[in-house]
Amino acid sequence: MGIFTYTDESTSVIPPPRLFKALVLEADTLIPKIAPQSVKSAEIVEGDGGVGTIKKISFGEGSHYSYVKHQIDGLDKDNFVYNYSLVEGDALSDKVEKISYEIKLVASADGGSVIKSTSNYHTKGDVEIKEEDVKAGKEKATGLFKLIENYLVANPDAYN
Repeated sequence: MGIFTYTDESTSVIPPPRLFKALVLEADTLIPKIAPQSVKSAEIVEGDGGVGTIKKISFGEGSHYSYVKHQIDGLDKDNFVYNYSLVEGDALSDKVEKISYEIKLVASADGGSVIKSTSNYHTKGDVEIKEEDVKAGKEKATGLFKLIENYLVANPDAYN
């Protein structure tokens, strides 16, 4: 088994506390509401919403995949850090055992956020994951993030 790590950094006009609430804490209700074509539903199948909780994300009609399950590995509400792993589902190929993510939001000088993300692909055997192999997934995640950001800009009283 190998581990291939990819990091990314982006910015948002939304401050970390509000962005974290929408992007992490309330995502299970917000994303199906604003992007039902991407995510049909999100439900807790095990746990209480904290570390160790397993969630099932069912994708919308427009997706190539039907579902994934992810496990919450870490949740630091004070420092805006969220760790989770994709542990099951048809989005995991026969090459990947699991994908672990860390999302960290840091205040930027202009009052918005810097979003730092790390993805660790835990592969089966000696399979190698190339940057282009993960590009499509990153583009979909970026598109979903932009929908959330645009929703927050258009609804300034939401998730305060």
